[in-house]
Amino acid sequence: MQSNQLTSGDVIADRRADYAKMLDESGEPHAAAELMEQALELVPHWAAGWYRLAGYREKSGNTAGAIEAYRQTLDASPDDIFGAELKLALLGDVTTPDQPPSSYVERLFDDYADRFETSLVEKLDYSVPGKLAALVATTGRHYLLAVDLGCGTGLLGPEIRDRVARLEGFDLSQNMLAKAAEKHVYDHLQQADLSLAPEATGLFAEGARHRADLVTAADVLMYLGNLESVFEAVSALVVPGADFAFSVEDAGGDDGFHLAPSLRYSHSEAYVRALCARYGLDVSAVSKTAIRKDGANIISGILFLTHKAV
Repeated sequence: MQSNQLTSGDVIADRRADYAKMLDESGEPHAAAELMEQALELVPHWAAGWYRLAGYREKSGNTAGAIEAYRQTLDASPDDIFGAELKLALLGDVTTPDQPPSSYVERLFDDYADRFETSLVEKLDYSVPGKLAALVATTGRHYLLAVDLGCGTGLLGPEIRDRVARLEGFDLSQNMLAKAAEKHVYDHLQQADLSLAPEATGLFAEGARHRADLVTAADVLMYLGNLESVFEAVSALVVPGADFAFSVEDAGGDDGFHLAPSLRYSHSEAYVRALCARYGLDVSAVSKTAIRKDGANIISGILFLTHKAV
């Protein structure tokens, strides 16, 4: 049994965990936590169990107990597929990491792939692909090769396909890539990790450096706090005169970037503009807009269209 399995491998522990979930859903997180503690006495190395206990304790106002349970989650799953370190950062126990663990982001979207479009587009009014494509269209250009970073299930691909001769898509999640392939829009799809140095990302495993005259990143940079690695990768991808169009969640007047309770990062316009300047990208257009719902809240974003000087 792997310690990070969603089920514990123990029938009694799983039954108690199921009852704990029912108690939490009925508005009794304190009782849910007590029952989850009993389950974990039987399976003390169950990472998913510790993560659930942390959530119940957090809901019931037991911050110290939540921190202890998130630490136990990390001990049981050092690769942090649950994002426990992000939770600890929000609770003030550790410094906010520059980036989330790739294992966490990969698992998140592998699990989310089957319901991604229904949830995001139909329920959360997700609008970035259309808006970003409209921004790209203002250039009036047709591109030889476009690279769609964090392509997900391929929502942006159909929006820009008519203005690119070749379209490549890259994503950390294999399940999302499989969904993108079903659209038959991309000429090439491959796994890539944008948190790594350019040569380690996977972007150049089958393609040359400096090959793209358009790079897009729709709703992916919020899963990467420090964007230095992304801009390094884009610099290695683009040819002189290329366009780079992307979105971020708006950090408002805050400087830099910060981690939100959603476990996504938001970025300030000033932070992004500074990166563009450092990597030789001229900002052609900026659009502040609503990009999706998050429960009852409207998430504000910033769309950028930038141009690599010739």
